[in-house]
Amino acid sequence: MDTWSDEAAGRWLERVLTGPSADEAALLLVEGPAGTGKTRLATRLADGAAARSVRSVIVSFSSSGATVVCRPRPTTADRSAGSAPRQPPGPADLPGALAPLLERGERFLLVAEDVHRADLPALELLRGLLDRPPDRLAAVVTYRPEELREPGLALGRGAHFPASLAVLRLRLGPLDAQRVRELVEEGLGPSRCPSDLVTRVQERSGGVPQVVADLVRLLRESGDGRERFSVRDLEAAGVPPRLAELALGRTAALTERARHVAWAAAVLDEPVEADELSAVAGPDGGEGTQGLVEAVRAGVLREDAEGRYGFFVPLAATAVYGQVPGPVRREMHRRAATALGRRHPVPWVPLARHRRHGGQTKAWLRAVERAALQCAADGEHQAAIDILERALSRPTVPPDARARLAPLLAHSAVLGLRSDQTVTVLRQILDEQSLPAAVRGQIRLDLGLLLCNQAVAGMQGWLELQQAVEELEERPLMAARAMAALAMPLLSTVPLERNLYWLERAEKAGADSGDEEAGTAVAANRAGTLMYIGDPAAWQVLEQLPRETEDAACRQHVARGLCNAADGALWLGQLGPARGLLAEGVELAARSGAAYVEQGARGTSLLLDWAEGDWSELTGRARAFVAEADTMPGQGVDGRTVLGLMAISRGEWQQATAWLAGDGSRETDGSAVPHVAAASGALIRMALVRDDVETAVAEASMAWDRIRDKGVWVWAAELAPWAVDATLRAGRRDTAQGMIDEFEAGLDGRQAPASSAALNWCHALLAEADGDPRTAAERYRRAALEYAGMPRPYATVLATEGAARCQLASGTDAAAVVAELTSCVEQLTELGAVWDAARLRAELRAHQPSDEQRPRGRPSYGDRLSPREQEVADLAATGLTNREIAATLHLSPRTVEQHVSRARRKLESQSRQNLSRTRAQRPE
Repeated sequence: MDTWSDEAAGRWLERVLTGPSADEAALLLVEGPAGTGKTRLATRLADGAAARSVRSVIVSFSSSGATVVCRPRPTTADRSAGSAPRQPPGPADLPGALAPLLERGERFLLVAEDVHRADLPALELLRGLLDRPPDRLAAVVTYRPEELREPGLALGRGAHFPASLAVLRLRLGPLDAQRVRELVEEGLGPSRCPSDLVTRVQERSGGVPQVVADLVRLLRESGDGRERFSVRDLEAAGVPPRLAELALGRTAALTERARHVAWAAAVLDEPVEADELSAVAGPDGGEGTQGLVEAVRAGVLREDAEGRYGFFVPLAATAVYGQVPGPVRREMHRRAATALGRRHPVPWVPLARHRRHGGQTKAWLRAVERAALQCAADGEHQAAIDILERALSRPTVPPDARARLAPLLAHSAVLGLRSDQTVTVLRQILDEQSLPAAVRGQIRLDLGLLLCNQAVAGMQGWLELQQAVEELEERPLMAARAMAALAMPLLSTVPLERNLYWLERAEKAGADSGDEEAGTAVAANRAGTLMYIGDPAAWQVLEQLPRETEDAACRQHVARGLCNAADGALWLGQLGPARGLLAEGVELAARSGAAYVEQGARGTSLLLDWAEGDWSELTGRARAFVAEADTMPGQGVDGRTVLGLMAISRGEWQQATAWLAGDGSRETDGSAVPHVAAASGALIRMALVRDDVETAVAEASMAWDRIRDKGVWVWAAELAPWAVDATLRAGRRDTAQGMIDEFEAGLDGRQAPASSAALNWCHALLAEADGDPRTAAERYRRAALEYAGMPRPYATVLATEGAARCQLASGTDAAAVVAELTSCVEQLTELGAVWDAARLRAELRAHQPSDEQRPRGRPSYGDRLSPREQEVADLAATGLTNREIAATLHLSPRTVEQHVSRARRKLESQSRQNLSRTRAQRPE
């Protein structure tokens, strides 16, 4: 099959109208199923003819007749207006429209649209014209091949194309995956379109452009305000009315036997061989292939490249399925189950669906179990979750079946992406006392992991895991896994000593079991635990993980251990090693189908990009990540943390507060302690900038108690400098000294570069408060060097700023310090830290030449913003108040108010928030 692009059609038009063959007659046959863009292409060709001052006649055939539109040669005024004038639609007087053009003998374009709807006299006229074509005729004929009177014959029987007529055929086909993605993202927005949604749109639409456009429109109209669409949203949107009307109209026109074949195809809802389709259609589908042939010729069904038959657009099957009478539908599902059961291998997922709709309950539950096992073995855990949830949510499922299916759901839920319904279903099952204790323990183990990891319900999960250990007394291997999970310090707020207690028990249980999977699970959790607390022994444990294991379950544990260790290394400040561990873990997770581990690794990658200063497009990626993890708050916390920290650096304080505290994530029952500490540090910083010392101290005290209760002091790296600063500003010098001593003691024996740098920062703050700027500058320098070695450029600049401030206070080489601060401003600007850059520029202005040294007179900027006005406008656009801008730039609120007023007047902006956007739209 030839596939021509729009560009190729344009080249054809150029050649036949103005090229060397312009005096010859030419015909372009444009063939394509419904919705593939034939009308759009024909319109473009007609517009192309008008642009070349060529007259055209367009005849559009419909079920109610034909419409003729003449487009005369455009005048100069027409061309300056951009297009040729259209004559109002007239009757189907094609001979009358063509006669003047034929008499003049001039070049003209004839476009005949949808000739599959043309009546016999019209076809006779077109055949006669093309049988003896005028030399200067260019004709375009469009049609749906599936609706032709005579299959394969665009103009019916008797058409003759003489040698003098250059004939080409253009076949329009479905869009490829990339083009479908472009259309969906164009209609919904890139950040709202996860990959699985785009893939599903392509599958269900068959790549037909009009169907893709209609699906996008349905999603857009049903999802106002939604940050991200899902496959479930697509399924809920239903069949676009245009497609439903076409599918139902074609099906209704079939004879009864062919209609039963179409119904069978709708029940099967996938391309199948002819014999299976006939078997499902049953005796009412007619003998042999007669019904199938009729359905294909009517355009209801089509044959694919592998000789299978399905609907002309896959989604059309849904529309027709709804019209199949209930008793017929039920019987067809039973016949479909029988047919699919004969395949090798058996497709258990669709077979389970057919047995359910066929009313075969026992057989359905057996198929569900086999389908879930098959999906899990293939690493398709989300598919297993979906089919098991649907089954277990039905209260009529007997207890023995629930006891078999529930552990499968729990296990896949831990490895896949969480569903709220999964937690609900598992809790309901655990409430059933009829289940044996060991089965409840198995389910409770996975529920506990689900709550700790995906649901951010750490203490709830912790309690479930502890109870699981008791219930799994008869299954020591699973009990060892539960103990290993209880050893992970990140999953709860219990003191570290409790985690280490369970780690010791897990190691003994794993060793006693002699089981490879239990031993691997314990080793993976040991590696993660030691890395999270900064224990140097973590690296030796990581080296011993069996990366080359052939066991899929063991590979999942190793992948989890590597990714957890990468996350721990990130918080320690060991960024390079964290990247390497993450790459290893993601590769293993992808091979073993651990979707949850892969998703978690994406969050760690976002935090690494933030730390390393790779902020290009980071906000967009983090927003998309948070939206995608809307049912998995444990995953989304990485993205929310990044967005909050980014917002602070830009002065977007309302957004920063919303990301870091607005959703209540800091008040969870103990998950993500390092994230909570980082968020508290950021909130303290914002309070200090507002000179709200009381709020800053309250946040610092609460956050410090949280770290003390947990006992993992390496997690205070992002909190300590801001907490100590707040305490010192409140005049509590002794308390600040005690905090620093406690922090330093907690780091003894730990490998944590980020905490070491933060400790130096804390000592610098104390020295600065004590009036010792030289010592303070030295400590700031040490912190900056440590941050630079990780590398963490943003933190490096902030520490360097502190050193410079102290050096200026001590009177040390002001010129060199100013040059250093100027370099810091450049680095912050390059990062996109608008607020920080503005803040440092204000510091620099205090050390610029005095008014006596500056040229006399104020420069005139006319309608352009002055540098100060631009600076104020940028900060105002982020949402900062005049008072906050004044504190940042060392100005009075009144001065800021005047600058904002002048900026709005010059930029003609009605809103503070539009100042920067307005500036971007104006020429320099």
